[in-house]
Amino acid sequence: MQTNYKQVLSRILGEIPLTAEFYFQLKNQSEPGTRYSLKNIQARLPQMLEDVQNNRKTIENPEKIFVFTSLHYWIEEAATIALYFAAQGHKVTFGYLPYADWKNDVSKFDLRRQDLYTKKVFQDAAKVMNIVSFLPIHPSYKKLPDELNQIIEDISRYDAQYTLQVEDIDEQNPLFKMRLERNENFARMFYRWIQTNQPDHIIIPNGTIQEMGIAYRMAKWLKIPVVTYEFGEQRKRIWIAQNHEVMRQETDELWKARKELPLAESDMEKVRAMFSARQHADLWENFSRRWQGSDRVGEEKVREDLKLDDRPVVFLATNVLGDSLTLGRQTFSRNMAEWIERTVQYFVARTDTQLVIRVHPGEQLTHGTSMVDVVHSLLPTLPEHIHLIKPTDKTNSYDVVDIASIGLVYTTTMGLEMAMSGVPVIVAGQTHYRNRGFTLDPDNWVAYYKTIGAILEDPVSTVMTEDQVKAAWKYAYTFFFEYAHPFPWHLVKMWDDFDKRPLSYVLSEEGQAEYGESFDYLIGKPIDWNKILTDKKEDDDTE
Repeated sequence: MQTNYKQVLSRILGEIPLTAEFYFQLKNQSEPGTRYSLKNIQARLPQMLEDVQNNRKTIENPEKIFVFTSLHYWIEEAATIALYFAAQGHKVTFGYLPYADWKNDVSKFDLRRQDLYTKKVFQDAAKVMNIVSFLPIHPSYKKLPDELNQIIEDISRYDAQYTLQVEDIDEQNPLFKMRLERNENFARMFYRWIQTNQPDHIIIPNGTIQEMGIAYRMAKWLKIPVVTYEFGEQRKRIWIAQNHEVMRQETDELWKARKELPLAESDMEKVRAMFSARQHADLWENFSRRWQGSDRVGEEKVREDLKLDDRPVVFLATNVLGDSLTLGRQTFSRNMAEWIERTVQYFVARTDTQLVIRVHPGEQLTHGTSMVDVVHSLLPTLPEHIHLIKPTDKTNSYDVVDIASIGLVYTTTMGLEMAMSGVPVIVAGQTHYRNRGFTLDPDNWVAYYKTIGAILEDPVSTVMTEDQVKAAWKYAYTFFFEYAHPFPWHLVKMWDDFDKRPLSYVLSEEGQAEYGESFDYLIGKPIDWNKILTDKKEDDDTE
């Protein structure tokens, strides 16, 4: 194996005090010479700081707000949010870890160079907010409480699952060990800092994985109000969760406020248009991705292509393994792979039915264990009544929905869409639309098998009612069009968005009318869904 002498030298230099600092000053670097880059915010920061100073409020009781993140692209986005709150007159601290990615180890030499570069970029921002680096060069080795050690282990396992896209993690795996060390180093520094500084509010992107997950869990454990946020498929929208993991997509309070309210016809039209776009592999409005690779061919053609006969069709739709929407989402199975394996085993003997397994097309973009391998490791040769649609196959999933008698899902949104089509859906994982009144939600294996058997034995008595189908449509509108809040900057197109809606606009009277409330939610203003829906209805009635 060829030795990478540059990496070896970086590791040696990293152990020598002040070498990175001397090198950075000697070279007078504008960037650290690694993949780590803050060039987008660096180019705009002088104007951003001028906008903060020109619009800065003086308030009687400013809040102590702490914004934390890791990874350079999140640093640019989260720092912009921190500057917004500085302009509102709050006492803001922006904390960061100067990593380029979460899955590769980095020498102390390069890490210190990246930290020096970050400090240089934000040196003028220190006039309006505190800047704190959590660079783990000399972490505290004071013993942590057992509960925090468990948090570190759990998040490190999520990190490895997410990165390797597998569900079973060997604790000797180098990636798991690296993530465990990195998360523990951060946790020790964060625990000491948070106890000393005691912010009133903490804002963290994601909050499920990496050091961001550690920070969220520790804040919860310490009972400090914490908000997590993320971005979905829609531009100009943000997901916000107060004292919850945002990737859990908690919609309990929203659905409680919405489920008894009628949908306006204009709202139904939006759902129909979006649903049609999803079915026909089209982009729609501000949604940024396609859900299918091929247009529909119809029931007769899909039966012919999959060699299906007149026996009932059970449609099992998988998630991408290791996706953050599947981490820790098990209910009665150990994980998603076990759910698929035991479901396939059940149907081996059910020759009176046809099981169609659709492996998620998103697997084309991943490198982890495929659900194709999970199925074939169990059944190298599939019986004639079990059919497997691979990620690269051109079959449109919605054609299969049209001929299905039952849908089986873990957490994929396809389960919601099957219910919208009137197909009884059995949900095996913890997903946001579980227990909303239009799915079947067993909580143990016996109930799961009994539910499948009952539908197959008497499909007429278990057909979805009109009210259930309407509820599914209403929930789809609620989730896709009401759950996310207006927001000026999406992570994926951050700087295109920012140039259209700079800080000066967001701080203006017009910008505040459009986005001010969403920012307030980030620092804990209660999200009153009843008021939001009432205001929306009044706006609709006015139009």
